Amino acid sequence: MKLIPLVLALMAVPQVNPQEKAKVPDVLNFTMNSLDGKPVNLSKYQGSVVLFVNVASECGYTYQYEGLQALHKKYAARGLRILGFPSNDFGAQEPGSDSQIADFCKKNYGVEFDMFSKIGVLGSGQAPLYKTLTSTPGFTGNISWNFEKFLISRDGKVIARFKSPVEPLSPELTKAVELALGR
Repeated sequence: MKLIPLVLALMAVPQVNPQEKAKVPDVLNFTMNSLDGKPVNLSKYQGSVVLFVNVASECGYTYQYEGLQALHKKYAARGLRILGFPSNDFGAQEPGSDSQIADFCKKNYGVEFDMFSKIGVLGSGQAPLYKTLTSTPGFTGNISWNFEKFLISRDGKVIARFKSPVEPLSPELTKAVELALGR
């Protein structure tokens, strides 16, 4: 007689459809630390167009911070989110601490887009986020250098990958961003 309420309670538990299990796309299923050390669940960017960029303060491409900030100013109101991930993997070009990186970005480029704690984007120290980005079908392969970019659609799918020489304000990248935003 005591089993009946238990059976009824178990029957009331909704069953999870395996296809609906992961509503948050893989690349947004991570929690990363911001430059100030606070954990940020990347699922908060769900529904936005996201540009992931591995950055460095002492690289020949460091000037791209300016273009990234301009891209942020131009498209943030329409739903573009730029996420910067400092990495020291290429030529030790990001030797600073998180607070030094934050100061450098603000002072030299007025960076207002979201910046995260320094991570590995290559090799055995590669962060799981970057393992996911670089193993996405159609966009596989190691990161070649600093300032490589991955564009993520509003539904969380990787839709474009741009090598370091592709400038943030280049026609190629801005066209991809505008298409993803829905013009």
